[in-house]
Amino acid sequence: MYSQIVKGAVSTEVFKNRLRLRFRVGGERYCIYLGLMDTPENRKLALAKAKLIESDIISEQFDTTLNKYKPQNYLKVVKPGDDSKTVINLVELWTRYVEYKKPMVSPSTVLRDFGRVKAYLEKIPSVSLSDADQIRDWVVKQYAANSAKRFLVQINACCNWAVKSKLIDANPFAGMAAEIQLPKSQKKSELTDINPFTREERDAIIQAFKTNTYCHPSTAKYSRHSNYAGYVEFLFFTGCRPSEAIALQWKHITDRYVIFEQSVVDTEDGRQVKQGLKTEESRRFPINAQLRAIINGIKPENVSADNLVFPSPKGGYIDQHNFRNKIWEPLLKKMGIPYRKPYQTRHTFITLALEHIAIQDVARLSGNSPEVILKHYAGNRRDLQVPGL
Repeated sequence: MYSQIVKGAVSTEVFKNRLRLRFRVGGERYCIYLGLMDTPENRKLALAKAKLIESDIISEQFDTTLNKYKPQNYLKVVKPGDDSKTVINLVELWTRYVEYKKPMVSPSTVLRDFGRVKAYLEKIPSVSLSDADQIRDWVVKQYAANSAKRFLVQINACCNWAVKSKLIDANPFAGMAAEIQLPKSQKKSELTDINPFTREERDAIIQAFKTNTYCHPSTAKYSRHSNYAGYVEFLFFTGCRPSEAIALQWKHITDRYVIFEQSVVDTEDGRQVKQGLKTEESRRFPINAQLRAIINGIKPENVSADNLVFPSPKGGYIDQHNFRNKIWEPLLKKMGIPYRKPYQTRHTFITLALEHIAIQDVARLSGNSPEVILKHYAGNRRDLQVPGL
């Protein structure tokens, strides 16, 4: 359906809430999709473009290539009846890009990172490529600088792919993300946000989980802290990622090693197991007497090799978000320990291990490179002292 705004030598129309121009020249019919939303300001632009075309027709200076009348060089011009070549908008581009990227990225990336972009696209006032500047300004005003930057990085990658795929002629978002300067407080990542627990805090947390010290007497059995005691202790003493522990099955534990070779990730279809780890295909972690005691303390009798080592109290995979929000965070608050994410158990293991183990060995145990350990962890050791000089 469409509505006509102005009828003349060049008609200005609204089609699917977008502005377009229709006219005839020398018996040939033309239709130019402007890629502009139907707003009072954009109507003025469309009418000005229509008058320019009318003037060129009268003066016999009409540009049959239509290049002169394109609002931006990345918009496509189509003729009536050829709907397959309709101007593509940002939502359509993003949808195609995600389908292209799905086989190359983890399901959690599709759900978390790509899903966040999709959510933004559902809110922005325009999805026309010709409104790239307006889109940038809106996102920067609506969201924190780091969120806006991540959005523009993803959209820029999408449009670069679209150019290579010949879906658009140029990337209107090129360079926009680089223009956003992040405050130091927002320049945090998994590696830069390292705030390990002390050995005393670690031991106190483990004890609190084991004894249900901070559980209310009426707490349901499925919500008792002791359900997660083995899981928390295992995280602290292996330094594995929570997603690796959650995916662990008894077949991955031998007499000598814990074999990490898969992780649980959130996908569009729920939590699923992904083969391979974040930085490697697999990792062997030696079982010492301390870890053996932890494993023996949680291993059920007659357990199946395919059973999860750390199942949710109600069965299935532990939900990291529920665990963090309903168990972990309230417990730390009751204990008076400053809040840190469960991922800090990994940082704690690495930091404490550096007191006894060489950097290259800590790197191998944790699945990091020695360079990463040296750069991000060695400087977080709490036992540094200044000698007499």
